[in-house]
Amino acid sequence: MKLFNREKGIKSDKGFMDRARDLQANLEAKQKRVGKGRYGRVLKMARKPTHDEFVKTSKITGAGILLIGGLGFLIFLLATQVAPWIASMLGIN
Repeated sequence: MKLFNREKGIKSDKGFMDRARDLQANLEAKQKRVGKGRYGRVLKMARKPTHDEFVKTSKITGAGILLIGGLGFLIFLLATQVAPWIASMLGIN
């Protein structure tokens, strides 16, 4: 039974099971190469953080988000409230 290979635009004689085996072999080969690439050493050294590390990281991240959000809100207030007031005082309107 000839099947059409969409990726290459050619017909293939492989059946469903043969294609499934090839796909499985490719996936297993990629899995074996995971620790040998550019980031392999980092992945091997990585570990799950302790509860304290996770809490501390979450607090610092949350504080950063609030700080950046507050800064953005202050810029918004300056642009919508203070800038028109200064412009009216200078007679620029």
